[in-house]
Order: sequence, then C-alpha cells, then structure tokens
Amino acid sequence: MPKALSRRIHRCPVTAFQKMISGKYKLRILWDLQGGPLRYGEIRSGLLRGADGSPPIAPRVLSRELKALALSGLIARKDYGVVPPKVEYRLTPAGRSFIPVVAEIRKWGARHLGGERLSVAS
Repeated sequence: MPKALSRRIHRCPVTAFQKMISGKYKLRILWDLQGGPLRYGEIRSGLLRGADGSPPIAPRVLSRELKALALSGLIARKDYGVVPPKVEYRLTPAGRSFIPVVAEIRKWGARHLGGERLSVAS
C-alpha cells in the first residue's frame, strides 16, 4: 500500500471512531454511565444485566475496556486514594456528546433486529 494512502486511511474519521469504540463492552459501558458516575462493581453488574447465557465479563477485560475509554477521552476515572480503593468512572463532555449516537444505534437495533434480540443487550 502506498505510504500516502496509508496515512489517509488512518486520518479517516470513521476509522478513528471505529477504533475508539471497538470492543464488546464499550458502548454498553458508555450507555450505563449516562445516569451518572459509577464504581467498577456497578459497571460490572450493569454489564451482567440482561445477558442471558453470556459468561460473566472477566475483570481483566473490564479493566482494559475502562482504560481504553479513559485514554480515548470518553470517560474520566477518579481515584479517591482511600483504603479500600474507591474509584468512580463518569462520562466526559465528549462521552456525553456521544450518548445520542448510542441512542440512535439502539433505535436502529429495535427496528431491524427484533425485540427478543434487543432485550439481551438492554
């Protein structure tokens, strides 16, 4: 692939966006955080809601997804520096601006994927 074409692909906003939100749980985490700050365990519990037959999310996977969302600027991590550890995650302004996009994805899913499939990801 020519060098100039390679750079253009990486500068594509769609490609950059896709890389930012790729992952099995990122959209669900963002959606759950729209109600306000949540602690790690609350996020984990939210991901388990409605996941009939799905294996529980591994702590390592959840930590990786949260770290990636924080690095992308969609969520903020606040460590209270106390023992036992208390850490909260909340949407940043960029993350809040993304919630309407997730809402449209949910509407599309409701229209095109059917009710029984939608209830699994609610």
